[in-house]
Amino acid sequence: MIELSLTLRSDQQEAVEAALEDVGALAVTLLDADADTSNEQAILEPGVGETPLWSLIVLTALFEADIDRSGLLHVLGELLPDLEPAQIVFREVADQDWTRVWMDQFKPMRFGERLWIYPWNIEPPAESELVIVRLDPGLAFGTGTHPTTALCLEWLDQADLGDKTVIDYGCGSGVLAIAAALLGARKVIAIDNDPQAIEASHDNAERNGVAGSISLFLPDADPGATADVLVANILAGPLHALAPVFAARLGSGGALALSGILIGQRDELLERYSEWFDGLSATVRDDWVRIDGRRR
Repeated sequence: MIELSLTLRSDQQEAVEAALEDVGALAVTLLDADADTSNEQAILEPGVGETPLWSLIVLTALFEADIDRSGLLHVLGELLPDLEPAQIVFREVADQDWTRVWMDQFKPMRFGERLWIYPWNIEPPAESELVIVRLDPGLAFGTGTHPTTALCLEWLDQADLGDKTVIDYGCGSGVLAIAAALLGARKVIAIDNDPQAIEASHDNAERNGVAGSISLFLPDADPGATADVLVANILAGPLHALAPVFAARLGSGGALALSGILIGQRDELLERYSEWFDGLSATVRDDWVRIDGRRR
């Protein structure tokens, strides 16, 4: 088999990935070009079908050994006129079960005191005090790290979710909704505007045995019920627009956590949410921010 890899900007990813799949790519994976591979791996949770939040991406595509390399270079040259041929790397690789090999890169990760994320190919220890979310990397994981999901998982780990109703707005793969259910939430309302995300969240919830606790909705079908806790790992623009919606969904004293926010967007969102929320604070990791507070 032949492996092709190149570094590109996130805004180029969708067109290049689609073109490579059209010319016969068997698999395409995306890595954070700026990630320190010596660090522990974490999870990336964009909504299913969304572009990752990384600014630079290493795209790797796998092809049959007899693929026309000059044809691939021609396709990439048309899509990326500024791309130098030296930026494209071809490598011959042995034929094997690439999905399993890719999954083997992922290690269990801890978030807070109790919460762990385990890939399906690694069996967790039988320790009752651990709260373990099992996910298939092929559905929801990326091989780089993204702090926004980690910040939300750590917040959920320390939150009092016992017998509470939780809203996960922008559920993506469902990892936050599943974590909330396993951490004791009585009911989780998970919302996403991508039908594929709803499907992925449902499948992951079933695998973790919490499908009965999680109700999944597209925004137009969302019944608008109130909750005790709301977590939203999306982006600053939607967070700004949805502030009054989130305020209406939480009762007095309800807990809020927002992420997907860059440092430069922090102050504007703190001011925006101060109209409805008290005790707002910001936690920063690698230029990304989580804002949390309580409904006034």
